[in-house]
Amino acid sequence: MPAHLILIDALNLIRRIYAVQERPFLLNKDAITNELADNTKTQVLFNTQKSCSQALNKIIELQSPSHALAVFDSQTPCWRYQLYPDYKKGRKKMPTHLAQKLPDIQDEFMQQNVDSLVSDQDEADDLIATLAVKVALRGQKVTIISTDKGFLSLLSPNIRVYDYFNRRYLDEHHVLEKFNVKPTQLIDLWTLTGDSTNKIPGVAGIGQVNASALLNTYGSLAKILTATDLKTSISNKLKGCDEQIALSKTLLTLKQDIPLGFNLKDIRLAEKQNENMAET
Repeated sequence: MPAHLILIDALNLIRRIYAVQERPFLLNKDAITNELADNTKTQVLFNTQKSCSQALNKIIELQSPSHALAVFDSQTPCWRYQLYPDYKKGRKKMPTHLAQKLPDIQDEFMQQNVDSLVSDQDEADDLIATLAVKVALRGQKVTIISTDKGFLSLLSPNIRVYDYFNRRYLDEHHVLEKFNVKPTQLIDLWTLTGDSTNKIPGVAGIGQVNASALLNTYGSLAKILTATDLKTSISNKLKGCDEQIALSKTLLTLKQDIPLGFNLKDIRLAEKQNENMAET
């Protein structure tokens, strides 16, 4: 039977669950500190940990994986910040009390036989992409649990993306409907339009409609840049943007060659369950 690996974009899951748990208490923030009271923080964190555990259980029940891993971002800035200091500029930081709770949530995941992976210098997205592609190339199935659109560029017959919160697969039809291009063209699309979520700039004056039309006509960004029959208005917008385009494409492209240091068998659910049963 072929393996089925689920890769959980852990902070994507945890932070969205935390936001839901925190929302009812936001009106009770201290007027001076703009912070929740300590006892309220404790309650929200308790609810978050419990809800994360329940979410993981539901994911496993739905996906019936043979292997599973929760992947966490490093707490230090990744390599993209070194290339582009404004990367994700202005994004709301994780609350300190939630960051301090992550080890407990990781322990909770481990109770359900799902180990955690934390990178020292790469983003969780890069680790997930590397592992997903390696496993998919062996003909095994991979499901990425995330709402992050960046993973859509990885879609293939062996790689799926599942949105746990809306209970739906973000498939090729979703990509075509939302972006009017194929999954393999998404990085080129976002290189042209920019990615406002991560504060990655695009080519000024080129929005999604023009970008998707260009890609559907020429097939790829490389062919657009070498085309001799572009409209004058488009050619003028692209002039002098070579460095910006190269930088944006690098920032948007997920790494697929990170040394992982473990084998697929190390995260096999059945083996972990047997080990726990032998210890009890």
